[in-house]
Amino acid sequence: MAVHGSRCAACKYLRRRCPQDCIFSPHFPSSNPQRFAYVHRIYGASNVGKMLERIALLKLDGFENDQRVPEFERSHVADSLHFEAKCRIEDPVYGCVGFISRLEHQIHSIESEIAMTRALMMMYESSLNRQKGGPSEH
Repeated sequence: MAVHGSRCAACKYLRRRCPQDCIFSPHFPSSNPQRFAYVHRIYGASNVGKMLERIALLKLDGFENDQRVPEFERSHVADSLHFEAKCRIEDPVYGCVGFISRLEHQIHSIESEIAMTRALMMMYESSLNRQKGGPSEH
């Protein structure tokens, strides 16, 4: 339950009492209601609760095996759900894949800029060496 008897963002959003053992409370504080609103809009409260509680692991034989998510991993699950939901709301077509593509494009552009800068530096160094009568090759 949230601090001093107040409800977490999830319980406020769902208009329900926040139980002592509320699975949402540690990950969706009342101070950030938008965080739960994004996740709820994309996944639904029931599915989010299930994902925070259990994780489906695919076995090699193709059958699913549900296991409890350790407490220390739940914050990572909640953060991931929030990020993916926010990306999906901001970009309904590509979601987080669009975000990743933009980052990859930025990396490629910066790598190209670095390569061009290095080439210019080598050209200037070469020109400077020629002007100074650089090392003679005999």
